[in-house]
Amino acid sequence: MVNLENNMKNVIKIGNAKFWTDYNDILYCKFNNDNPSYKLDSDKVKLYIRAITKICNGKAMPFLIDARDSRGTFSSSAANLFAKTPALAELKISEAFIHNSIGIKLLIGSYKRIYDPITPFGVFNDMVTALEYCIDTKNDFYGSN
Repeated sequence: MVNLENNMKNVIKIGNAKFWTDYNDILYCKFNNDNPSYKLDSDKVKLYIRAITKICNGKAMPFLIDARDSRGTFSSSAANLFAKTPALAELKISEAFIHNSIGIKLLIGSYKRIYDPITPFGVFNDMVTALEYCIDTKNDFYGSN
């Protein structure tokens, strides 16, 4: 099992969400919500966007989004805000989503199809494969190995 939290830097916690980077210049987003009736709203997304732009500090990175311990859904305005905010569009090289339930996998698929079909992405059920995807897309973006 990969423990990414040993190499965390620039950590910001907002409620049940945690954002950080590591030496690979990957933005990690960890969501930990066990309430199935939770609905992410635009106000919370605005806080997330501020945290992400602060952590990335202008550098484009792959986003590794760990939703394994998360339940719930999002409002359409929240999803649209996260997908279409110009500052995030400039920072997202790719998105790697990690899930461990069919509900979250379906939610990710809907989000990508409806709100953000442009950003390259992968959906994974393990951290190692998601991390490899992030490193590969970053290397392709910056033209290195």
